[in-house]
Amino acid sequence: MELYTKDMRMLEYGLAKSYPDIFLFSTTRHGGYSEGNYASFNCNGYCGDNEDHVKRNRELLCSLLPDADALIIPHQTHGVTVRVIDEAFVQCDDIQKVDLLEGVDALVTNLPGQCLCVSTADCIPVLCYDTRHHAVAAIHAGWRGTLGRIVCHTIQTMRECYGTKGEDVVACIGPGISLDAFEVGDEVYQAFEQAGFQMQAISCRKEKWHIDLWEANRLQLISEGVPSSAIELAGICTYSQYEHFFSARRLGIHSGRILSGIMRIKM
Repeated sequence: MELYTKDMRMLEYGLAKSYPDIFLFSTTRHGGYSEGNYASFNCNGYCGDNEDHVKRNRELLCSLLPDADALIIPHQTHGVTVRVIDEAFVQCDDIQKVDLLEGVDALVTNLPGQCLCVSTADCIPVLCYDTRHHAVAAIHAGWRGTLGRIVCHTIQTMRECYGTKGEDVVACIGPGISLDAFEVGDEVYQAFEQAGFQMQAISCRKEKWHIDLWEANRLQLISEGVPSSAIELAGICTYSQYEHFFSARRLGIHSGRILSGIMRIKM
């Protein structure tokens, strides 16, 4: 079960209690330096916030983490590109790293101290840990990424790089828009249907179609062999709880982003 930290700046996950060699979190809107629709703990530098505020928020976040060498934050484009954070990446200069993180929506690594992060504001963050090979992943799954099965792509990348088997993976699905709040047009419903999703499991019809992105991504984890019992669901709807979590549908695109991260702790 997830828990807020005492300062309400972060949501921590119960998963970390079972695996003390990792740390994972999602930020809230509380306790930072940003203002307006970015208030106040926005750590994303790609959404129009004041650069100094973002810098101060990132420094604050790093002070709350257990000995992180770096926050790895990609510029997401709702695609399915997975970037491996390896020693070669770590040795790159800052400009090279920015280039390598352009158009990336999922990150994987087995290096301690590298905090893999994804930004969301209604989209779904998925955090994974291979308990046998000690590799971690952070995934940004909006509806386009979900449609493209980015979770499957990420687990497959972990399999290729580290020998990951689904049965050894534990995962968290963080705060994001819920089935009740995620109303879509017929074209989005049809895209999921044509892509072979189990529509009876992930959708319902009200005045318009609604899609359950939590369940769509949970089913992708299961399809890769992750046990259902190993998947932790935050169950927090960003649209309805926008006072605590950023929601683009509530606040507009020019607003802050939740940062969800996972890292191996240096032992």
